[in-house]
This record gives sequence, structure tokens and C-alpha cells, in this order.
Amino acid sequence: MQILGRCRCGNISFTLDWTPDPVAIPARACSCSFCVAHSAAWTACSSGKLMVRIKRPTLVTRHSFATETAQFHICASCGDIPIVTSQIDGRVYAVVNTRMLQGSATALLHYESASFDGESVAARLERRRRHWIADVVIDEDSV
Repeated sequence: MQILGRCRCGNISFTLDWTPDPVAIPARACSCSFCVAHSAAWTACSSGKLMVRIKRPTLVTRHSFATETAQFHICASCGDIPIVTSQIDGRVYAVVNTRMLQGSATALLHYESASFDGESVAARLERRRRHWIADVVIDEDSV
């Protein structure tokens, strides 16, 4: 199933090829103050492929927190956060914000809360290796 998503202004858009077709799409609503403030809920298909397009890279801010193991891609134009990436052993992994999904995929969303407090950096990276999207391409237009 091809799942489309984008920030409100369309500067950051993505296509997630979810394979095999999902019966339900898990949406993990992280309880950290950043995700709560942005109403973010994340999903990934570890066997899927993610293609991200950034039209105006100068309007994208990448924000990392204390462990600096993930980058939140924030559109400076509209303030939305469509994706988070994590570089692990030279490979980019990602999750997408379910609030940015468009079309029929939204009917398959199943929200659940998640807390990663107390998780060690090693455990966090291993969880991402297992569950995040491992086939990620980010295409940035020239300025």
C-alpha cells in the first residue's frame, strides 16, 4: 500500500510503500513534552520503503535532543514535523508522523501511547533497527 503524507504547506512530503498491505497501522503517541506539544504520533513499517521529498531544504530545521540519536525534520514554513530520522551504523532509519498522512490510510490508524523514558541509548538504537523504516531516500531540491 502506498501511503502519502506531507506537512501542511507541502514543503516536506513522503511516500511510504507499506509492504505487505497493512490491516492496521500502529500509531505510537510518545509521551515526551515535545511530541505532546506537537500532537505527534509515529509509525513505521520495517519492511517498507520511504521516499521523502524536500522542496525547499533551507526551510527545514533538524532538531536533536540530548542523546543526539535522532533528527526531527521540522518545516520552518508551517511548523509541522513529518519525519524523524536516525543514522545507525551508516544507514538512515525513519518514522513518519501519522498526523501528516493523507487518504484512506488514516482509517487504518490504531493509536497507542508510548514512553521511552529510561531507555538506554543502545536499547533505543536497537529498537529503531528492528522497527523503523530502513529503506529511506531523502531527495532535496536544489536551491
